[in-house]
Amino acid sequence: MNAVTRAELAQIETPVVKFTLNGREVEARANETVIQVADREGVEIPRLCYKPGLDTAGNCRACMVEIKGERVLAPSCCRAPTPGMDVKSDTPRAVAAQKMVLELLQSDMPETDYTRHNEVDEWSAKLGVGKPRFPSRGQVSADLSHPAIAVNLDACIQCTRCLRACRDEQVNDVIGLAFRGEHAKIVFDMDDPMGVSTCVACGECVQACPTGALMPARGAALPVPDKQVDSVCPYCGVGCQLTYNVKDNKILFVEGRNGPANHGRLCVKGRYGFDYAHHPQRLTTPLIRRADAPKDPKAIFDPERVHEIFREATWEEALALSASKLKSIRETKGPKALVGFGSAKGSNEEAYLFQKLVRTGFGSNNVDHCTRLCHASSVAALLEGIGSGAVSNPVMDVTKAEVIVVIGANPTVNHPVAATWMKNAAKNGTKLIVMDPRQSDLTRLAYRHLQFKPDTDVAMLNAIMHVIVHEGLVAQSFIDDRTIGYEELKKNLVGYSPEEMAGVCGIDAGTLRDVARMFATSRASMILWGMGVSQHVHGTDNARCLIALSLLTGQIGRPGTGLHPLRGQNNVQGASDAGLIPMMFPDYQKVVEPEVRARFEKHWNLEPGTLDAQPGLTVVEVMHAIADGKVHGMYVMGENPAMSDPDANHARESLAQLEHLVVQDIFLTETAALADVVLPASAFPEKTGTFTNTDRLVQLGRQAVTPPGDAKQDLWIIQELANRIGLQWNYRHVSEVFDEMRHTMPSIGGITWDRLEREHAVTYPCMKEGDPGEPVVFVQDFPRADGKARFVPADIVPAAERPDSEYPMVLITGRQLEHWHTGSMTRRATVLDAIEPDPVALVHPLDLEALGVKPGELLTIESRRGKVSLYGRADETSPRGAVFVPFCYYEAAINRVTNDAFDPVAKIPELKYCAIRVTPGGTAPEQVSFGGGQILRKLQQETVA
Repeated sequence: MNAVTRAELAQIETPVVKFTLNGREVEARANETVIQVADREGVEIPRLCYKPGLDTAGNCRACMVEIKGERVLAPSCCRAPTPGMDVKSDTPRAVAAQKMVLELLQSDMPETDYTRHNEVDEWSAKLGVGKPRFPSRGQVSADLSHPAIAVNLDACIQCTRCLRACRDEQVNDVIGLAFRGEHAKIVFDMDDPMGVSTCVACGECVQACPTGALMPARGAALPVPDKQVDSVCPYCGVGCQLTYNVKDNKILFVEGRNGPANHGRLCVKGRYGFDYAHHPQRLTTPLIRRADAPKDPKAIFDPERVHEIFREATWEEALALSASKLKSIRETKGPKALVGFGSAKGSNEEAYLFQKLVRTGFGSNNVDHCTRLCHASSVAALLEGIGSGAVSNPVMDVTKAEVIVVIGANPTVNHPVAATWMKNAAKNGTKLIVMDPRQSDLTRLAYRHLQFKPDTDVAMLNAIMHVIVHEGLVAQSFIDDRTIGYEELKKNLVGYSPEEMAGVCGIDAGTLRDVARMFATSRASMILWGMGVSQHVHGTDNARCLIALSLLTGQIGRPGTGLHPLRGQNNVQGASDAGLIPMMFPDYQKVVEPEVRARFEKHWNLEPGTLDAQPGLTVVEVMHAIADGKVHGMYVMGENPAMSDPDANHARESLAQLEHLVVQDIFLTETAALADVVLPASAFPEKTGTFTNTDRLVQLGRQAVTPPGDAKQDLWIIQELANRIGLQWNYRHVSEVFDEMRHTMPSIGGITWDRLEREHAVTYPCMKEGDPGEPVVFVQDFPRADGKARFVPADIVPAAERPDSEYPMVLITGRQLEHWHTGSMTRRATVLDAIEPDPVALVHPLDLEALGVKPGELLTIESRRGKVSLYGRADETSPRGAVFVPFCYYEAAINRVTNDAFDPVAKIPELKYCAIRVTPGGTAPEQVSFGGGQILRKLQQETVA
């Protein structure tokens, strides 16, 4: 039987019952409550503690109903109907009880701004409850210590919706109800001020609160918006749907929407990271580098000094200069002397037009984007073994699994809403296995944490597969019917017994055997992984092992099973699908195949033989090609290689060496500071387009506000530049680009723009119009030529650089919860910057002690490529000998230190491992003037003091 959730099983097994509600016969399943049936039938019953999606509490008593034959009234949120039951919500007795509850609560509700829009007043108005007759309670001081959330407990009715949202939905376990009787109150951790608690500012409590007791800080939600615009989140690949609340062309606040991936949930970035779009450092007019402004790759550029380096220009001048320089390089040095870097932050349509411009306008396949730095090795292994680079199942399928493996990923930081589904599943009995050298918040809920030594993924995974093979736990019929290459894999695993590998990977043999048996024998096992798997010189081998583990046990092609590489940026899946990679046309059609090129030449109205037959250069290769004098011009849209590339010193030197660099962005990024022409573009909320999340869900993002000044939408800029270099494009609306895409990409052929406007989201593959889409794929076969998946054995390949006496420690890089990618957006978001303002290194407390460094003091990290100084933070999530550093800090760019050695198959750099030495002290990082949260931090410190 396919895996199903307990709720789905209950729906299947629960009979329909008939009962009477307010004199009318209605139907319900026995596991439904009276209030759920009432909502469906259009019968309004007051409620305060009840909220769909949360467990019921029944403690406010505002939803009381009268049931014939029963002595006392019943709370409709907790009462399940039975056959023949006669329920009335509108009898004098029931209404009197409802009104009394509301009146008592109203008497305790202060008349202030933050209670202006609250559900107690709304229900009181509907029931005609007048001014309360009872004295109010004493005032409670506000807690304004948190930069995102204001706590006004004088407005708290102790409905516990915030507690249940924090505990049951997000599983952050910060909020509790403490003390007894009249002293009972909501607390954060051990009754700490919220600003010093372990709150991660997901805002789920704010969204759940009915009164204003918890609300966005500084009254952000008090103004009444002019309009509400449904869209999607601009950050990670989960693709949460949200609603922008807009007034006077400014986003006031954001609320979660009931989308397929998030069901109303958001994280701190999605809920509070929106005001970067209104930051004063937004680029608003085209810029051209001054003739006397040299390109200094070593400079820490202050965006406030922009006019010392650039002069303002008209769009006509900027576009004409850009096009003429790029054309000149193409004509004098050849098509391969030009390169385009697109963006996974942009829409599918932008990615599609960008790669089309490079291929048809520049004349080569030298186009890439940040997927090269995150999941290139995963995609390479999946294409090789499965025939498709996409995920097999949506994240939500973890709720249908019996065993979940999360390896090389920290979802609570990188994919927080996806992590909530994993935490929900673990609390409901699913066995969660976390495999990672570091600990994460998931570890506290894990059945097993395999804290293997960094760089030993293949040893550990091969040992697990050795157990499955040698104990006869393989899914033999699945292997025989649906795979090839099993015998080669079996032979390769002979030398990888758990006993032999225990010393290599640091996990004892008994644990390896236990995990192997558990994964192989469960009804449904699912694997999710992140860049801890992919960003290695053996990243493709790591992914090959995960694929083999899934195939070996038949754990793929069903709900609750399968393979899911978690996508890091909001549209890294869609940008790859749209062809923003150097070896593939849209839909992963290989550039080396003549029939594929002929097909695209026909679609794009090109002469036969026009398209380049050779794969282009990848992101890392481009930097070396510039240094070697092979690449002279570059067009960068929304990417920041001066921060994101490994060995950033070399990357910046290469960018500074270019004859002509055009950068299209919303801020003067580190890359834009080295440009010859800067084109001011549109932020996410300023444009409409489609975005494809990690679940293969194509979603519509809608424009909420207009770009500032003379900034233009990205599609307009791409098209204007394309026409000036000799193309003849005339796309009048984004929907026309999408329509062209779906006719060149079979996987989305059935998705129309009209359908997206109606349904907001459709999962691909969706081959024909009217098809529902396929959330679970590989059900019958695999998209390889023979329809079978392929086992690819992997052996241990050490990291390109190992610790030694000179550089004895290991560096691991990644993201912080509050900051995203290179920080160009999140560090300009007020709340996010206030929470995490300074560059930090997470070091084990014992390592800090050995170094003689106290938490908060400076330390210096140095590799063979460079060094940075930043502040040490005591953190037990990293093992001894390993240091974790976020790569978002401009003033302490850790990618100056990382190694650009890359996986030979996927050409992805080894960002997750290099040898370093750590020394006390150093030069304090320069203060940069992003200014996102400086004033807010000062106010917060004064409040706490």
